[in-house]
Amino acid sequence: MEDIKAVLDWYVLAGVEETCADEPYNALNISADEAIAKSVSMSKSEEQNVVLRPAITDLSQINTAACRYAQDICDKAQTLDDLRAMMESFDGCSLRFSANSTVFGYGNSRAEVLIVGEAPGADEDRLGEPFVGRSGQLLSKMLSAIGIKREDCYIANILPWRPPGNRTPTSDEVAVCLPFLKKQIELVNPKIIFILGRSAANALLGNAESISSLRGRFIDYTCSNGTIIPTLSSFHPAYLLRTCSQKSKSWADLLRLKRKLAEM
Repeated sequence: MEDIKAVLDWYVLAGVEETCADEPYNALNISADEAIAKSVSMSKSEEQNVVLRPAITDLSQINTAACRYAQDICDKAQTLDDLRAMMESFDGCSLRFSANSTVFGYGNSRAEVLIVGEAPGADEDRLGEPFVGRSGQLLSKMLSAIGIKREDCYIANILPWRPPGNRTPTSDEVAVCLPFLKKQIELVNPKIIFILGRSAANALLGNAESISSLRGRFIDYTCSNGTIIPTLSSFHPAYLLRTCSQKSKSWADLLRLKRKLAEM
């Protein structure tokens, strides 16, 4: 009896709800047609109990529409001034309503070097210009060290609006804003793109690699019009302000940038 009880206890733990039916079951006595009919009947019964849900949520639909709206704007813009005006009236990204200003790209519209950061900080949001805080001051010194004037470059961010509290941008925010940066790249048509920081590199290049693995090597970026532009990623100046030990690696990247420009 103890053995039988142990078996029954094991059945209960395994989820068995009944050990036998009212009548003995012999699968050999059921024809193939009856088995198929029973299977179809069970499938229909199960389908009736299934609660269907939308393939994508309402939030995803809103974000998809915003991305399409941003792309439509970019397709219509013929100049940087056109694009700036359209961006300032764009309401498809919630960051626009919490930011003080739209931080559009700044600099030489025919620059050989286009610099890309992640998003505006507090100083950039206040003044409406990218890289004007402590990070921007360091960036200017870095460029000057290899004989490049800041005003000869074009500087932009993945996001034109500051995320509250300088938090990391969400993937949806990046997706909506990225067409604006890509359009600026096409309009400026630089010889090389210098990307600062992992977030900016991952967004523009469409990968998930660390900045340590990305830096130091050139990766081609292809514009929607087919133009191929080499990119070079390096540490963000804000990171260098916190981690001085990495400045030597950034210096090596700057020298690579200088050599590449001389070759082009």
